[in-house]
Amino acid sequence: MSINLKKVPDTPGVYKFFNNSEIIYIGKAKNLKKRVSTYFGKSFKDRKTSQIKFLTNKIETFTTKNEVEALLLEQMLIKENKPKFNILLRDDKTYPYIYFSLDHEFPGVYSKRTKNAVDKKYYGPFVSSEAVKKSIKEIQKIFKLRNCSDNTFANRTRPCIEFQMKRCSAPCVQKINKFDYLEDITSAKSFLSSSDTKSIQRLTSDIEKAVSKLDFEKAAEIRDRLQRLNLIKEEQSVVTLANDVDIFSVSSELSYLGISIIVVRNGKIRGTKTHLIKQAHFDSFDDVYQSAIFNFYDNQIDIPKKILCAYALDDKKILEKMFQAKHKKVVQIIHSPSKSIRPIFNLCNLNAIQVIKNHTSKEDKYTFALNELSNYLGMKDISKVEGYDVSHISGHNAVASCVVFSKTGPLKNNYRLFNIPKNLSGNDTGSLKHIIERRLKYYDDPKIKPDLLLIDGGKSQLNFVKKVIKESRHNDLKVISIVKGINRVRATETIIGETGVLELDKNSKSFLLLQEVRDESHRFAIRAQRNKKRKTIRKSELDNISGIGNILKTRLIKRFKSISKIKEASLQELMTVKGINEKIAYEVKKIPK
Repeated sequence: MSINLKKVPDTPGVYKFFNNSEIIYIGKAKNLKKRVSTYFGKSFKDRKTSQIKFLTNKIETFTTKNEVEALLLEQMLIKENKPKFNILLRDDKTYPYIYFSLDHEFPGVYSKRTKNAVDKKYYGPFVSSEAVKKSIKEIQKIFKLRNCSDNTFANRTRPCIEFQMKRCSAPCVQKINKFDYLEDITSAKSFLSSSDTKSIQRLTSDIEKAVSKLDFEKAAEIRDRLQRLNLIKEEQSVVTLANDVDIFSVSSELSYLGISIIVVRNGKIRGTKTHLIKQAHFDSFDDVYQSAIFNFYDNQIDIPKKILCAYALDDKKILEKMFQAKHKKVVQIIHSPSKSIRPIFNLCNLNAIQVIKNHTSKEDKYTFALNELSNYLGMKDISKVEGYDVSHISGHNAVASCVVFSKTGPLKNNYRLFNIPKNLSGNDTGSLKHIIERRLKYYDDPKIKPDLLLIDGGKSQLNFVKKVIKESRHNDLKVISIVKGINRVRATETIIGETGVLELDKNSKSFLLLQEVRDESHRFAIRAQRNKKRKTIRKSELDNISGIGNILKTRLIKRFKSISKIKEASLQELMTVKGINEKIAYEVKKIPK
C-alpha cells in the first residue's frame, strides 16, 4: 500500500505509523509533512528507519497548536500504546516510595513500591530502592520512628534491638506517648520535604522554645536529634557546591542507547539511575533527552530548578514550557556545567557510556557493522567478508593474504596465505587474478563462500577482480575495494563499489570495519612476506663459505640489508663487520654477482 504524503499537514503535531492495525511508531514534529517525508525519501536510511519504512502501510496524524502540546500528546500515546520502535524508558514496574502508615495509632515508616502514589502517606518516587533505605535509616536515627510490622508491634512485650540502638522510641511498650510520637512523624515528613539546612534551623528554634518554657528535658531531647542530624551531615560527603540540580547524559553505540541520571540535592548525590535501551530508534538526541526527561518527572514531586543536559538541545524551551504546562514549575535547562558540578557531570557521561559497555559484546559490534554495511550496499545480508592484500619488496618474495570476518569477528582459523609465482611478483593485478582464481575453487562449499570481497587497491585492481569473478560460476559475489588516502592518512580512504565511490560516513561502524579488515589483511600479508624473506636469508650463498655461520650471516645482513648489497661491498666495508677477517672477506667477494 502506497503512502499519500500529500494529505499530511505542515503543522505541529503527532504522527502514528501503522502496520495493518498495529501502531509500530509514534513521533512528534514541528512540521508533520517535513518529518514524515524524511522516512519515505530516497536518501540513505539506517537499518531501523528502513525497517519502519518497509513495515508502514498506514499513517495517521493529529495536529496540535504547538510543539509542547505535541510532546505531551506524544508521550501520553507512547505510554498507552507502547509501540515496538519507540524508546520505552518505563515499563509496568513499580517505583520506590517512603510510606507512612498514618491509619495506625503509632504510624511506622517503610519502603513501598507502587505505580502511582497520590496521597499524603507517600513520599517520592525515589531514584532507587537504596535511596529509600538510606533515607529511612536517616529518619530512624534522628526521629526514632518504628519500622516493624503492625503484627510485630502488637505482640511486643519489651523493647527490641532498634530501641537499644537508639533508632526507635519503642511506642510498642509505651516508652513514648502518642502526642510526642505523632509530633516526630510530622517532623520526619517535614525533614523529607525540606533540605537539611531547614531541618537544622527548625530544630534549633524548637530548642530555644523548649528552654524558654523551662522544659529542659524536651530541649535535651531535641538537642540529641540535632546532634544526630549534624552527624549524618558529616557522614555524607559533600560532593559539590551546587544545590539542587539533576544531570542527564545520553550515549549511543551500535544499536544501543545508554542514559544516565544523577540527582543532586543540597550539595550531595541523592541518587543515580541508568537505562539501557536495545535496538533503539530515534530521530535525534533532542528526542531522546525530551523522552528521558519527560518520563523521569512523570510521577515526580521533587523537581529541581535546573536540569543539566550533556548535550546542547536545539530547542530546550519545549521542555521548559512542558514543565510549566504539566508541573506548574519554572525549570531552566542548561548544558554548560559550572566548575563545581563538572566532576559529577563527567561521572554522569562516563556512566552513560559504561552502561552500554557492560551489556555489549564483541558479537554485537561486528553484527551491527555488517548489518549497517549491507544496508549501505543494498544487500539483504552480509554474514562473512574476505579481505585480500598483496605484499612484496621491490618485486621479490611476493605473498598474498586472505582474512575472514564474520558477525563474531575475525575467523583466524580461516585465514589463508598464497605464494605468488616469481613471474607475477610485483604485478599486483596479475597476483590478484592468480589468488582469486585459486580461492574461487573452494567457494563450492557454502560454509566457505563469503558474501563480500574487500580488495586493497584502486579501480584497476577492483575491475580486474570483478572480471575474474564474472567469468566464474560464482558471479553473484559482491566486490568492493578500499583505496588509501592522501599520504596514507587514516580516515581519508575511499571505498569503491560496483557503481562507483560509496559515500560511507567515516565514523560509521561499517567504515571502521572495512578499515579493520584492510589492516588485518595487510598485517597478515606483511608478516608472511617477512617470514618468507627470512627463509631466503637462512638459505643463501653465504652458507657455502667456510667460517660464516648464522651469527656472522645475521651481522652481514643487518649491515648491508640484502645479499646483493653484500656482493657489491668492498673488502674494507666487509671487514668493518665484527668477525669478518680478510680471508673471509675474499671468499665473499668470489661469490658471483
